[in-house]
Amino acid sequence: MAADQTDRDPSQPASGFATRAIRAASRLPRVTQAASAVPIYQSVTFSAEDSAELGAILNGREPGYAYSRLGHPTGAAMAAAIAELEGAEAGLAFDSGMGAIHGTLTALLSAGDHVVATRAVYGSTRTLLDRVLARFGVATTFIDATAVAAFEAAVTPRTRVLYLETISNPTLVVADLAELASRARAHGLTVVVDNTFASPYLCRPLELGADLVIESCTKWLGGHSDVLAGAVSGSRQLVDRIAAGQVDMGGTVAPFSAFLVLRGLTTLAVRMDRHSASALALASFLSASAEPRAVYYPALPSHPQAAVSRRQLRAGGGMLAVEFGAREAATAFIDALRLPQRTASLGSVFTMAVHPPSTTHRQLDAAELREAGIAEGLVRISVGLEDAADLQADLANGLAAAARVGVPA
Repeated sequence: MAADQTDRDPSQPASGFATRAIRAASRLPRVTQAASAVPIYQSVTFSAEDSAELGAILNGREPGYAYSRLGHPTGAAMAAAIAELEGAEAGLAFDSGMGAIHGTLTALLSAGDHVVATRAVYGSTRTLLDRVLARFGVATTFIDATAVAAFEAAVTPRTRVLYLETISNPTLVVADLAELASRARAHGLTVVVDNTFASPYLCRPLELGADLVIESCTKWLGGHSDVLAGAVSGSRQLVDRIAAGQVDMGGTVAPFSAFLVLRGLTTLAVRMDRHSASALALASFLSASAEPRAVYYPALPSHPQAAVSRRQLRAGGGMLAVEFGAREAATAFIDALRLPQRTASLGSVFTMAVHPPSTTHRQLDAAELREAGIAEGLVRISVGLEDAADLQADLANGLAAAARVGVPA
């Protein structure tokens, strides 16, 4: 007789050791009290009462879960929470912000369609549009989103989507979402807005007329540089359309990642207040310096779209950009800093300073960078939660290093 088998009544459940171990370790605990945090449902599969119920769940005839790529409770909780903060009817969680952008655009577009997009857009979004989707017959026209006439001139009978960013990456352009959404609606377009730089605490694009809003939850919503996730929110009809594509393309958020985003949401408001206050102080300090050619921050009176920012944003946010006269001055500024980490993300507890032409927008050639309004001497700063006085002292060191390069601002 094998070591893990015993004599048993054949009418009773199997009682071999391996069988008992699997059943015992998979048995759910009996919990009668509500948990204070959303549980991490770290399970790929969910069992049904019978085959009929499993089929009904998989075919959408009954609510429930069967296979985590198709959805799981922690991811659903994350999507619902973000949708509520966005003021949306429904939401869908993804494994990254780019996953959400890709899933949204492929659900909305077909070969022969046309997109109008802001030229001031994240580098990977631009290459997705004009290199990846272009291979499948989708054309894109990039415009200055602050020029309404440019939008009207770009729309064609084949245009299906207007794609915008609330605060553009990395140039901090603030498009008038209400005006553009109104005009897009007149043309029958779907308006998609990447709200990552703002977060739903600072701006809710759906309330300004957008149809769908995307968040890279890796950034401010997660807030600690320890999670990759994304989300899209909007009407139930549009979100269901995107979800149908996710079933076959993948990109579902992991349960633990969804848990971390939910944790981040609980402190989003207090963090964004601190990020915004520090960023405004630093932007004001940099603006008073003789070194930078320009400082871009939505809450500065000198910002080109200051009036739109006041109408559209609760505060200026945690992102700012500084333009020096040359790449050498920009890199000298960054390399002299001691507090910011040398990394290319944003929206964390610690400050980050990067040179977009060589990092976040490295995919763009010189002509594309010029078209997007990204100067060779641009530095993007994501302001963290350090003491503002310490950050200011560090930026002063950076300014001194940029001045020593000897390139006029």
